[in-house]
Amino acid sequence: MKITIISAVWCNACLVMKKIYKELENEYNDIEFVKYDYDIDEEEVEKLNVGDILPVIILDNGKEERLVGEKTKEEIENKIKEMVS
Repeated sequence: MKITIISAVWCNACLVMKKIYKELENEYNDIEFVKYDYDIDEEEVEKLNVGDILPVIILDNGKEERLVGEKTKEEIENKIKEMVS
């Protein structure tokens, strides 16, 4: 599974979620985490067709699911478990 995170330095929800992302990365060693900055990585973000609401978490295990906006760690973990089972 691969998780792509799109965030921005000016996005308050993105800043709040940074700690959650770090915890998830430490707990899920078998998942590849890729992070893009909405402004700096414009080409990649454009390819991913990300809207205007940040952060965006794209979970991909052959089937793609997106979580948009601020989410709790539990919400993200529930989606991960749902997708791997």
